[in-house]
Amino acid sequence: MSTKVLIIGACGQIGTELTAALQTTYGALNVIASDIRKSDNDVFADSPFEILDATNKEQIRACIEKHQITDVYLMAALLSAKAEKNPEFAWELNMNSLLYVLDFAKDKLIEKVFWPSSIAVFGKNSPKVQTPQHTIMDPSTVYGISKLSGERWCEYYHKNHGVDVRSVRYPGIISWKARPGGGTTDYAVEIFHEALEKGSYTCFLKEDTALPMMFMDDAVRATISIMNAESSAIKIRSSYNISATSFTPKELTSEIQKLLPDFTIEYAPDFRQQIADSWPESIDDTDAANDWNWSAHFDTKAIVAEMIENLR
Repeated sequence: MSTKVLIIGACGQIGTELTAALQTTYGALNVIASDIRKSDNDVFADSPFEILDATNKEQIRACIEKHQITDVYLMAALLSAKAEKNPEFAWELNMNSLLYVLDFAKDKLIEKVFWPSSIAVFGKNSPKVQTPQHTIMDPSTVYGISKLSGERWCEYYHKNHGVDVRSVRYPGIISWKARPGGGTTDYAVEIFHEALEKGSYTCFLKEDTALPMMFMDDAVRATISIMNAESSAIKIRSSYNISATSFTPKELTSEIQKLLPDFTIEYAPDFRQQIADSWPESIDDTDAANDWNWSAHFDTKAIVAEMIENLR
C-alpha cells in the first residue's frame, strides 16, 4: 500500500511548510491537507484539502477512511502564549486530538503517527544548559503540561498497543514563509519583519533570555527524517530532544545589525517572560543524533542571513 498522508493543522506555521515538503516526498495527490479553515497559500492548491476540526473524532475518522490514510501528522495545537489565555480549550485541542489519532492507530486504521512535542515540557527544576533527554520535567504552562501528558500517552500506546508513534521536542521555530502562531519564541520571527519594515523592534523578552531555536528547514527535515527512519531505530517513543542553535534577543540583534546596521531594539518584557524563564537555554540532542542521525544545518548566522534575504 502506498503512503497516503493526512496533515491535521496544515495551515499553521510548521504545517504549511511541512505540507510542501511532504508533497515533494510523496506527490501532491498523496498528501491530504486539513485544518479548521482553508488558507489561500499556494501550497494548498495542488493537494486535496479537507475542512477538519481536530477536536471532532468522527470527522477525523471519516477523513482517514475516505482517503485511505496511512500516516497522520498531527500538527494542530494551541501554542504557549495563546494557551495561557484559554486553558480549557488548549487542553481539549492539544490532548483530545492526540488520543483520537492514537486510538485510530491502535485500531489499525492508520500505520504511523507523528505528533510534535516541545521544549515547553521542561520546567524551572530542569537543567537549563544542555538539557538532557531524560531529566526532571515540571512544566508550569498549560501548553507544557499538555505536551508532557501527550508524551506519556505516546509511550503508553506504543508499549501497550504497539502504536508506531514518533515525536520530537521542537525548540523555537524561525521561518520567513509564515507568520508565527502565538508562541513565546515568536519574537525571533517578529524581529525580522519589524527590522525590515520599521528599522526597530520592541521585544517582549529581556535582552539576556537565551532560548533554543531552529530554522524551519531543519524542523521540517527532522520531522520527515524521524518518520522515514526504520522503526527499530526509534528507541524513544515519548519524544526526542532536537537542537540547532541557541541565542538571546541581544545576540540575535547583534547578528541582524551586521546586515542592517541602523536597526534598533527596545525591551518591554510581558507575561511571556515568565514562560521563557521556565524553559531551557540549550538542548542536548545526542539521542536523536545516535538513533536516527539527526543534525541541524542552520546556525544563528545562517538563520539571520536566510531570513533577511528572503523577507527583503
